[in-house]
Order: sequence, then structure tokens, then C-alpha cells
Amino acid sequence: MAQKNETPALILSLLVTLALIGAGFWWFGRQMGIGILIPTGGSEQPSDRPSSGGGTTATLGERFSVGDRLLVSAGATPDKQAGIEAIASGNYAQAIERLQASLQQQRNDPEALIYLNNARIGDDASYSVAVAVPLGASVNSALELMRGAAHAQDRINAVGGINGTPIKIALVDDNNDPETAADVARRLVDDSTVLAVVGHFGSDTTLAAAAVYNEGNLPMISPTSTSVQLSGQGPYIFRTVPNDRFTATTLSRFMVEDRQQRNAAVFFNSESGYSLSLKNEFTTAVASDGGQVLMEFDLAAPGFDAGSAVNQARQQGVEVLVLAANTATLDPALQVIAVNRQELTVLGGDSLYNPKVLQVGGANAEGLVVAVPWIIQSAPQSSFAQESRQLWGGDVNWRTAMTYDALESIGQALAQSPTRDGIAQTMRSGVFSVEGATGTVRFLPSGDRNQAMQLVEVLPGDRSGYGYDFSPAQ
Repeated sequence: MAQKNETPALILSLLVTLALIGAGFWWFGRQMGIGILIPTGGSEQPSDRPSSGGGTTATLGERFSVGDRLLVSAGATPDKQAGIEAIASGNYAQAIERLQASLQQQRNDPEALIYLNNARIGDDASYSVAVAVPLGASVNSALELMRGAAHAQDRINAVGGINGTPIKIALVDDNNDPETAADVARRLVDDSTVLAVVGHFGSDTTLAAAAVYNEGNLPMISPTSTSVQLSGQGPYIFRTVPNDRFTATTLSRFMVEDRQQRNAAVFFNSESGYSLSLKNEFTTAVASDGGQVLMEFDLAAPGFDAGSAVNQARQQGVEVLVLAANTATLDPALQVIAVNRQELTVLGGDSLYNPKVLQVGGANAEGLVVAVPWIIQSAPQSSFAQESRQLWGGDVNWRTAMTYDALESIGQALAQSPTRDGIAQTMRSGVFSVEGATGTVRFLPSGDRNQAMQLVEVLPGDRSGYGYDFSPAQ
């Protein structure tokens, strides 16, 4: 009874902490720029939104930029703004000078690096690739994707481009919204200069855009969309991130074989295609491995009570809590972690790879095991890891690495056949491969990537600055 009475106080304390942390993230972002290691998650402050107004207020045209429009207003230096104005007026020499000066002040700015490389191309021949990012919904997630694209573009163009032709990147903000993404996709399909698209971010958004790309014969590679529904969507649809079946299998085997536990409860978001996909795949995987899902809880349900849910799970003999939360339901997932107090094993999908879990979860999150496609600790001395540290001044996460791999894949396909159809056919040929940040990239006939997931565990450490880190699972 005492534990039940403590639940409201715990949740109230957690909400107050979240509010304070949100204010802290805003202040830190304004002072130091966006963080590197992993995304901050959650809702950005209005000042962090695109300069066009962000979210649903931007017109379709205002969502696109090759350097002639500022999309990320937060922390933009006067030199960056002047460089963008110079690109818009066609003064590429001045743009190069100003954008280089801006990067000297803020090296951790992928938008500036992309525009700098575009300015170096000027009006010369180039291969145009669009990169769709969720700026209006999550600036930090968008910047993670942009870092991977900027890094790959910088590397490819530095060695002479693709058979002598550089890559120009067109950034586009889809607000991580399915309807907006479909509109963006139609605009990109109609622009014959765009040969491929890297994106989109969320699974629901990617699925909405994929139908348009497939009908319009425009190749798309998503670096972050994991829903199994994306598999086999059509000959023009690919992804560099493993789908949820790989995540579910990895978590299930860890639970049943490593931890010798059989009974799980799954917490999910009924309004998220990603979350539903992971929940369903885990339920299937754990049954195959000899375990079972005894209970399911909808994090998005009105009146969801983390304390009541965890107590019910304990009473039913649940040994493992599986958090199939997405970014929108991270806060109620953190409530589950808080009221659990390390009593039951907690596992999570890649959306739990978030610094909020370290800072807000604290000691209660210790022992949380999360499945991710890649961690930099697995190859700390690789050329990608070393180059990314030089570019951004810190470690990057799997979203950046998978975006790098997506653009590298497009570059490799362009070298063999620089047309929309040629890119898609090359990547789906069965013999295509490219060495990326996360290993060799190959695509299955479904457009999926065949790659194992890795497990990280929340353990005491000082890399994040919060007293806890995501470290390779023990």
C-alpha cells in the first residue's frame, strides 16, 4: 500500500524534473549549440525551430534549401546568415568565405557545412540528392541526420566527387508529418534534377512518402525508419537501418537466453507505426524463443498510470518490462522506469537511446538494456569515427552513422549508373555493396539491410556528463 501511495508523488517529481531539464536544454543549446553524442529528444523551444517558422506554418517552398534559405535559426552566426544571403544572390566566393568563418566559430553545424560544399559547386554540374529531416518536429534529430549527410558529402566531394561530378544536397524539412512528407515527395518527384532522397525520419512519415517515390520512380533510402511495413514497399524503397524484426529478435534472445527470464509486459504507443511494429515483432520473437508477453500497456492511452501498470505487471508474474516507446511517449516511459526502481528487468527499442533517459532516469535507469543498430564504441578507431570527431568535436550516434551510409550508398550507385532508375537497379542488383560507417552495406530484395543489432546498457560513467552512460551491454 505504501508503494502505491508513493506513485503520484514520484510522477509529480518526475514531471517537475522534466520541466527543469527542458529549460536547461534550451539555455545550454542557446549558449553552446546542439549536443553531439545523442539527441536531446522531446519538444524543442520555438527559438529552435526552422527560420521559416517551423512546424506546419511553413509553406512547401520554405521547407527546401540548397543554401539559399536558413532552416535552422538556433545559434546561427552572422557569418552563416551572410553566407546564405550570398548564395541566394549567386555570390559563391563570398558565401564560401562567410560559411568557412561561421564553421570556425561553430564547427558543430552540419547545415553550414552542407551549404559550404554547395557553394563550392556553385552553378557547375552536380548530382542533386535531397535529404529530408524532421526540423519542425525535432531539431536535434534533424541535426543528427544532417551530420551524417554533411560528412558523406564532404568526403565524396573532397576526392573529386562521383567520377568528377560533386554531390549537391537539397535539405528539406518534412516536420516528421506524413501529410507534409507526401507533399514534399511529390515536389521532389517532379524535380528531375533530384536523383535520390535520403529520408525520411519516422516510420509513419516514411511510409507516406514511400508510396509517392515508388510511383514516381525516385529512389529513397531511410536511415532511421524501422517499421516492418516498409519492407517490400517497392523497387525504389531502401533503408540502411535494420528493421524491427532484428531489434525484437535481439531483445528476445537477451531476455530468454542471457537473463533466463520468460514473462514480459510490453509498453507501446498505439498511435505510432514504429511502436506497434516493434511490439508485434517482439511478441512473435519471444514466443519463438520460449517466452511470452503476459500484458500490454498503451503509453498513449488517456489516464495512463505508470505506477498502476507496473504494479499489475508484478502481480501477474512479469519479470521484464519492454519499452517499445517512440519519442512522443518517452516521458511516460520514463515514469515506468521511475516507479520500477530497478526491480524488474527493463529493455527498450532504439528510441530509448536518448540522454533524457540518462539524466531523468538516473539511478532508476541503471541496468536498462537498449537495442541499437550501431555504437561508436564498437569501432572507436575507424576512419568514420575519427573523421566525425574532427568535424563535429565529439562522438556521433547511430542515426548519424546510418545517414552517412545512406548517402555513401547513393554515391556508389551513382558511380555505376547516374540516373534514378540506374541507382535503384544498382542497389537492388544483389551484387551491390559499399563500405560505410557501420560496416558493409548491402540490400536484400525487400530493400532492407541485413545487419545485426547491438545492445547497450545504462551504467555509471562520465561520457555523457549525467553520471550514467549508454555502454556496451555486459
